[in-house]
Amino acid sequence: MRPKGTKAALEQRRRTAIRLLRTHGVREVARQVGASPGSVERWKAMYEAGGTAALRAKPDRGPTPKLTPAQQAALVTILLAGPTARGYPTALWPLARVAEVIAAEFGVTSHPSGVWLLLRRLGWSCQKPERRARERDAAAIARWRRVTWPKVKKRGRP
Repeated sequence: MRPKGTKAALEQRRRTAIRLLRTHGVREVARQVGASPGSVERWKAMYEAGGTAALRAKPDRGPTPKLTPAQQAALVTILLAGPTARGYPTALWPLARVAEVIAAEFGVTSHPSGVWLLLRRLGWSCQKPERRARERDAAAIARWRRVTWPKVKKRGRP
């Protein structure tokens, strides 16, 4: 599992560990930098084999994104305008609908699961409309909380 922190922070942690190894043992360095002794040993071997260049952060893995950064910015603008601005009857952005917009605007086909990953990278989250009964009576609820609930709470469960 990848440790928490930015690439730069993790790289700095590796460099700090190598610097501390000059005066401390592996276990003490591991405790100070918050890593396992095995990781510190691995960093030490990498440093001995390749110097400080071996401690640098590695580039991101994975395929290149289907949408360029400019297209992603344009998509965010479209999504912020809302589905009704695109002619959809409801104010919701289901993944399939976003995939349709991406295909229509940018000519890129995406599976809804890929659209979900893209939206997460762009900082969007899953939004669900709040469900409330049409028959909901706010006055009755307030009265129950004010009158009935204190009695039930005092009495406790039978």
